[in-house]
Amino acid sequence: MSFNIAVAGKGGSGKTSVASLIIRYLKKNGSGPILAVDADPNANLGESLGLEVKQTVGLVLNEFQKDKINIPPGMTKDVYLEYKLNQIVVESEELDLVTMGRGEGPECYCYPNLILKKFADTLAENYAYMVMDNEAGMEHLSRRTTQNIDELLIISDHSVKGVRTVARIRDLVAQLKLAVKRQSVIINFAPAKLDPLVTDELVRLGIEPTATIPLDEEVYQYDLKLKPLLDLPDSSKAARAVSDLMAKLLNRDCLATYPPDPLPLIREGGV
Repeated sequence: MSFNIAVAGKGGSGKTSVASLIIRYLKKNGSGPILAVDADPNANLGESLGLEVKQTVGLVLNEFQKDKINIPPGMTKDVYLEYKLNQIVVESEELDLVTMGRGEGPECYCYPNLILKKFADTLAENYAYMVMDNEAGMEHLSRRTTQNIDELLIISDHSVKGVRTVARIRDLVAQLKLAVKRQSVIINFAPAKLDPLVTDELVRLGIEPTATIPLDEEVYQYDLKLKPLLDLPDSSKAARAVSDLMAKLLNRDCLATYPPDPLPLIREGGV
């Protein structure tokens, strides 16, 4: 059984960067084979990880619809589709990637999402960890793509809108009774001290962040130059924060030799 981690939040909150830094931590700590799943139709997790994506679930489904009459003798449609899907897995040392992409039509994501979920659930049995980067918003929740999750990280940027999106995601998970064992709220792109407007909104909504990830110029520069975030140095403030977070969530001792940065308090004594 794999330990499944999913990242959700509003657009622009830095979900893909956080997912990449989680994978960086798992790789550095020798956590075993990792399956990265890019469930965002606007796929860019591969670029963030330094992996080249040539095929996606959406493209395979499109091709399958056109070529299904040419299924080899002795193969069922399901077996043939599984064979084609296995060909899209991007493999690297201790890390593999599968990417959803888009289906037919500009807004046709439901069927690729369904297929991706089934495919990812099957693949995940062969990995110690699965890390899923979801699309912005809550559609993946309503379509139940994000299911059977051990740790759901709900990401907010340093804004009131981001915090409100966190609350809506949290409420939707409860309403839909999704199979999510634990949820953690992360404030990304955080300054040294949270703005009082953000603080007040967190308190009003009864949200206590598990961690904050500081705004990090190194992450920005790596993204700008299309350099893999896996290669970030340990001196990166964001990488350090995510390492501390993951060590806490997984009840492990962080392997880094530096002392953790203190998290900025929301209020004296916390929320």
